[in-house]
Formats: sequence, C-alpha cells, structure tokens
Amino acid sequence: MTKIDDVARLAGVSTATVSRALRGLPTVSAATRRRVLAAAEQLQYAVSPSASRLAGGKTGTVAVVVPRITRWFFGTVVEAVEDFLHESGYDLLLHNLGGREQTRQRVLRTASLHKRVDAVILVATPLRPPDVTALTALDLPGVTISSGTVVPGWPCVRIDDVAAARTATRHLLELGHTRIAHISGDPDDELAFTTHLDRRRGYQAALRAAGIRPDPSLDVESQFTIDGGTRATAELLARGEPPTAIFAACDEMAMGAMTALRDAGLRVPQDVSVIGIDDHDLAKVLGLSTIAQPATEQGLLAARILLDPLGVRTADPYAGRVPAPRGGDAPGDSPSRPVILPTRLVVRDSTAPPRAH
Repeated sequence: MTKIDDVARLAGVSTATVSRALRGLPTVSAATRRRVLAAAEQLQYAVSPSASRLAGGKTGTVAVVVPRITRWFFGTVVEAVEDFLHESGYDLLLHNLGGREQTRQRVLRTASLHKRVDAVILVATPLRPPDVTALTALDLPGVTISSGTVVPGWPCVRIDDVAAARTATRHLLELGHTRIAHISGDPDDELAFTTHLDRRRGYQAALRAAGIRPDPSLDVESQFTIDGGTRATAELLARGEPPTAIFAACDEMAMGAMTALRDAGLRVPQDVSVIGIDDHDLAKVLGLSTIAQPATEQGLLAARILLDPLGVRTADPYAGRVPAPRGGDAPGDSPSRPVILPTRLVVRDSTAPPRAH
C-alpha cells in the first residue's frame, strides 16, 4: 500500500508539504502542488478523507436533529440531507428526540455536540431560550428547517405554513363548502410544536376572508399521526352535525380522518371532503387531495446552504433540482432571510362539492 512518505520521496518534498498540497492549502506553491499531485497520481495514492479532516481540525460530520424520525416529513428530509452530505464527503450524526423533552435537553443543552460535529441542522425542532443559548455557544454553522425553529444567525429553509393552510381551506370554499372543520395540533407533545398554530391561522384567515366566522366546535386538536386524525375526527362527529369538509393539518391526520369517516358510515367525498398538507407517499394511492410541500428539496437546500461556511466546494449533484441559495453581497454568504419554498395544490378524489340535501 502506498504511503504519504512514498509520495514525498518521489516529489522531493516533506510529508507535511504533501499533506498541505493534497488538502489544497494556499501555503504551497503552484509548481510544488503540481509535482505532488503528479507523484500521487503516479503512485495511485488516495488521501484518507477522515485523516485529512482530522489534520485540519474537522470531524467531517454534520449533526441532524429531528423530533421523530418515524414521521414522513422528518424521514424524507433526513434522507435528502444524508444524500447531499454523502455526495460532498460528509457523514451524518442523527439525533432523534423521540418526542422527549429530556432527550432534547440532553442533546441541545449539554456537550453532546461539542467537538463531535462541524455543523448542525435542526429539523422542525422547537427551541426554548436555554436551547438557543447553548446552540449559539457551540459557535458552529447551522441551518434550521421549519418556521417554528429559529436560531439567530442561522439560515432557515421552510414553506409558508399559513399560506399552505389558506390554500387548502380556500379550495374547499371554492367547491361550495361553508361548514369546514379543522383537525390539528399536538397539545400533549412535550416538544411543543408550533407548525400547527400557523396552519390554524391560515385556515381561520381563509374562512374570515369568505365571510365565515370560525366555529370552535369544528376545530379539534390531536397528534400529527394517523391515529391522531382518527381520534380527532371521531370526536368531531360525536359533537353533533358533521361538517361537509375537513382540512387536516397534515396528510397523516387526513388519512386518519378518512378512516374515521368510513367507520362512521360516511363516504369521502360524497358526504365529507378531506384535504391535507404534505403530499405524503401514500396520498396518491389513497386519492387524497393535498397541499404538496417539497420535503426532499428542503433537505437538499438546507444541506447545500450549510456546506458553504464549511468551505466545501464540490460539484452540486442536485444542480437544477433545488434553487440556488440567495445570500448577501459576498460570494459564499448564507441567506440572511428565510428561504421559503413554494407549495402547490394537488386535487385528487377526496374533495368534491357538497352534496345537495
């Protein structure tokens, strides 16, 4: 096996110079760098990425923190981030909080990230003041995904949750629905998500714009899961006259709503229309109308933005798939304002005009 000493002897330089030349450091002259590269190519010497990083004081690892890896959105984003990091020669260290406050405090407020990673991506992880203080003290580059996660100085990639909910509700209104229910929220979740608050605001804004006063009896809170959607819809039906349409804050809740409606003997969309947000992998299979959010693209763009402060200059394997991040005046600057990716209405079989009585 060829060693760095062999390259140094052939190039007529020290091993330290070989190391600096192969790492692209500016302290090596162009002529010396060419000689080292030629020797390395002749001997088929491959630089160990991990050794190179450690020599430069880097770990070659990015931490990604998610509330629950089992949820569709979080899993999709993490997969996209990992793909981009892998193509760029970085590893991913996943912290799955599992919905536990104790785990969040251990990950965000202790030394668990210190000197173990070069950067951090927070995916829809609500933060309290002590969390922000601890993350800022790390003095590492970072990116957040989701409007509910804010760290001063860190770029944010997200969708406009208020606008997405407004579009979903407006779709039902344009079909002729006026008695529109909303299932949302995660009131018992230890991590205190905030996304559902924005989506509720969008729902209520669309109703008010149509001259309809939001009815608290048509707004039920539950968890962002299929079971949560099933329970919320069963409670909604138990309150009396059923709505003619349901806007669920996510597709998994919408799937649960469809299950509860079927169990109650109601047909979708003949009796009750249902729409969600996400464009979950199963949405097309189930014929679910939804507001599609670019989950994969959010992950890719967050990773792309993150690598600039780390000095990574690799070919972008996803060029053309995600928009280039917009930064400041200087090349390589990270975006100073949130990068908001567009959503779109996808109409399928679960929404239709209300049935005439």
